[in-house]
Amino acid sequence: MKILIKNGMIVSDSETYQADILIEDEKVKWIGTDLPKTDVDTVIDAEGKYVIPGAIDVHTHMDIDVGIARAVDDFYDGTVAAACGGTTSIVDHMGFGPAGVPLHYQFNEYKKLTEGKAVIDYGFHGVAQHVDDDIIAELETMAEDGIPSVKAYLTYGFKLNDAEVLQILKKMKEIGGVTAFHCENHELVEYMKKKLVEEGKTAPIYHAKSRPNLVEAEAVERVLKLARLAGDAPVYIVHLSCKESLEAVREARRNGQKNIFVETCPQYLLLTEECYEREDGLKYIMSPPLRTQADCDALWEGLADGTIQVVATDHCPFNYGIEKQMGKDDFTKCPNGAPGVEERLMLLYSEGVVKNRISFQKLVETLCTNPAKIYGLCPQKGVLQPGADGDLVVIDPKKESVISKSRMHGAADYTGYEGWNINGEIDMVMQRGRVIVKENDFVGEKGAGQFIHRHTLKAEDIN
Repeated sequence: MKILIKNGMIVSDSETYQADILIEDEKVKWIGTDLPKTDVDTVIDAEGKYVIPGAIDVHTHMDIDVGIARAVDDFYDGTVAAACGGTTSIVDHMGFGPAGVPLHYQFNEYKKLTEGKAVIDYGFHGVAQHVDDDIIAELETMAEDGIPSVKAYLTYGFKLNDAEVLQILKKMKEIGGVTAFHCENHELVEYMKKKLVEEGKTAPIYHAKSRPNLVEAEAVERVLKLARLAGDAPVYIVHLSCKESLEAVREARRNGQKNIFVETCPQYLLLTEECYEREDGLKYIMSPPLRTQADCDALWEGLADGTIQVVATDHCPFNYGIEKQMGKDDFTKCPNGAPGVEERLMLLYSEGVVKNRISFQKLVETLCTNPAKIYGLCPQKGVLQPGADGDLVVIDPKKESVISKSRMHGAADYTGYEGWNINGEIDMVMQRGRVIVKENDFVGEKGAGQFIHRHTLKAEDIN
């Protein structure tokens, strides 16, 4: 198949220009204004519209079992929602397995979860539940199998201590891998949760009070120092949410530390802890919690100036009417997480680009190009250039819409952005040369997504 997208305004991480794109055999074949003489099977006119690379979400939790509940989006529902939101690739954070299992145990389990379901291309992050010589050696074989990243938690049931973290960082630096961190001080969170419950403070707002900014910032600072001790090992901070954590990153960079990558999420840019005061405040229980408007403003600034490299989602949906109600009398009983994979791109466009908080190039950089570079998907994904996969999104800036559960495609019974006005609308989404979304209708094929065998960090991708 040869497909020609004509007259669109192509937006990359560095420029915007008008050109045509020829896609052949699932790949970008040619970009320019003087199309070589060739037969074309399909012509798509994108005049007056923007064309960007397919977005990449490197922080999702599809079909995850969190112990007290299971996310309601499996790899079909969740990837359909992603596709309809302009995301053509995900890298999913695998959940914990039984105690003591090797890294490949969860990889094999997740292969079963995705088989015949995923509609977009996908990869996985490993998850480190404990550390010994076998796990350290297995980090290398996981990378050989296309998973050159691993996540370490500083809280929850399989949290790692500093010595274990240091061992992982050293090995991942040796093999060119990236270690992602959930940064919260476990002992402080547990102490504050217990104290609040004992005082009868169990409403959703106390979820935020049990995990204040400094609990995150202390853990971020500690991880950065451990990475420095490991020779500036590549470190990736997931869902950074507050101004103090941002300053810890800036301070480390001012001191010359390299290979620091930072992610935030739309909820930390756009929502505040006032959501917990609402009657439906349970919808917004996630970790880290929503913060203040001052934190939101600081994160927008960090996104604009490059302190933050990636905007992902931490998509982990539960039904408000079912699973979330487990916390109606006690916030500590509520499963943590919220939907977001479908809303991300157009929220960042409408609230970021249209409102002049970030440039359109910065949106492409943080949603497409940087995730691909950091996590070993580039140049296959995240860019529009000859040889790249034919993954792209066409945005019509003249249209407007309102976010509503009635227009969402995931399995959750709510969106945290109900009623938000959006300037612009996704007109079409294409993956590997096939149209999979047209005017908010999913027209792709169940199970068409392919596993992405990611590579280790390349020298040019390390800062």
